[in-house]
Amino acid sequence: MAVQPAKPVAPRPVVRPSTAEEAQVGPPCPRCQTPNRPDRRFCRRCAAPLTVAEAAPALPWWRTRWPFRRRVRIGGSGTALRRMIAVLVVAALVVAGVLLYPAGRNVYEDVLDKLRDAKAITPTGVEASAAAGGHPAAQAVDGLSNSYWAAPRTGDSISFTFAKPFRLVDVIVHGGSSTEPQEFQKTARPIGLDLRATSSDGKVHEQKVTLNDKPGPQTVLTGVSDVVKVTLVVREAAGPEGGPIALAEVEFFKR
Repeated sequence: MAVQPAKPVAPRPVVRPSTAEEAQVGPPCPRCQTPNRPDRRFCRRCAAPLTVAEAAPALPWWRTRWPFRRRVRIGGSGTALRRMIAVLVVAALVVAGVLLYPAGRNVYEDVLDKLRDAKAITPTGVEASAAAGGHPAAQAVDGLSNSYWAAPRTGDSISFTFAKPFRLVDVIVHGGSSTEPQEFQKTARPIGLDLRATSSDGKVHEQKVTLNDKPGPQTVLTGVSDVVKVTLVVREAAGPEGGPIALAEVEFFKR
């Protein structure tokens, strides 16, 4: 009887006894802490990079703004261009500061005027270019509404001086000879004034003032700093022609 050839059987793998792992002396892996030889670039266990690149130093704040946030190279380097742009930016800021400083200061002072309470201030001296008999300039600051400075004609002026410079917030003007409507109508009264505020540096700030032709106080907003003198010039008057022009009282308020 014929015998079939045997089915070939693959040889079994030979199990070799494991040898002790070679000692690894070197820096540990930053991810799994497995020791590795110094010449390895990747971890033998998790394949993480063994050489960690140093973090780039933080950029200064101006390098994060346009046009400095992008490196522009001309002839191999953008240093010259960046320096030129920086100089132009600084020059522009200086020019803008010089041009905008007065406007910015005026806005700042106006805000303070609105936020802080105004206080009355009394002038230390008062004089007029002219006065009708019995009505000197001093009667414009005596606190009485039935006494007044009488300007003989339009164009006459009255000046008030102060001991120290101050921020003039507003001026309250009482026109006419009385707060009573009938008495008020009997004398001429100013309806147009030129207000000239002189600061401590000698600069004169001019303002045209229009008054309502009625008795009682009328507020004139000013907002002038370092004032040492205020002059009121009678520009226009209402009422009887040819007679003196009555200005009953002038009050000043500072911040």
